[in-house]
Amino acid sequence: MKILFTKNIDPKIISKELGEDILVDCVEVIKINSITMHPFDLKNYSLIFTSVNGVTSFFKNGFKPNEDFTAKNYNKIYCVGEKTKRELRKNGFGTFKVLKNAETLSKFITNHCQHEKFLHFCGNLAISVLDNELPLQNIKYEKITVYSTSEINPVITEKYHAAVFFSPSGVRSFAKQNSFQDMMLFSIGETTSNEIRKYTKSDIFTSKKNTLANLLSVIRDIVKDDNP
Repeated sequence: MKILFTKNIDPKIISKELGEDILVDCVEVIKINSITMHPFDLKNYSLIFTSVNGVTSFFKNGFKPNEDFTAKNYNKIYCVGEKTKRELRKNGFGTFKVLKNAETLSKFITNHCQHEKFLHFCGNLAISVLDNELPLQNIKYEKITVYSTSEINPVITEKYHAAVFFSPSGVRSFAKQNSFQDMMLFSIGETTSNEIRKYTKSDIFTSKKNTLANLLSVIRDIVKDDNP
C-alpha cells in the first residue's frame, strides 16, 4: 500500500506507527514564512494562539508576555490544541485555557471572558470563526498576522492508495492540480475534513484529536481493517 502525506513527517515516526509494509511519500503542499515586525506592549491584553506557527513567529519577533499572575496587567494565554500548548511550553509559557478548536474557544470566550481584550497572533489564512463571532458580542478582538501561508500547488503524478491532509490550506493547495478520487482520505481534525468535503463526496477518516499520534493511529486501524 502507498500513502501520500501532504507534509514532511519523520519517516521513523511513520514506520514505527504504520510498520515497514506501508510505502510512504511526503510532499509539501504549503509554505510557511514568518513575518517580521517590531514587538509592542501587550499590557491589558489576553493572547490567543491557534497554531504552532503563530507561537513560533510570535517569539521569533521578540514579544514577551507577562505571565506573573500577581501583576495587575498580566497576559492570559488562550490556545487551540495540544501542539500549540506544547510550543508555548517550549518557550517557557503556560496557558490559561486550552480548547480543541476555534469554535469551542469562541464559545468559551463569549460565555466567560466578555470583558477581556484579545490579540490573536495567527497566519494570513487563519480560520475566521473568532473574527466573525467575537466582535458581534462586543468583545474587543484584533488579528495580528505574524506568518504567511502560501500554496505550492504541486502536480502529483504518482498513484496512491491513500492521502493524508493536515490543514484546510493544504487541502486547497492539493485540490488545485489533483483529484481526491480513488483514494482513501485521512484528515487531522474536523476543520480540515470540512475543507476536503468541498471537493469530494468520498468518506474521510478524521482523527478525533488534532495530533499526529492520533492521526497515525486512525490510519493504522483503517489500513489494518482494509488489509487483514
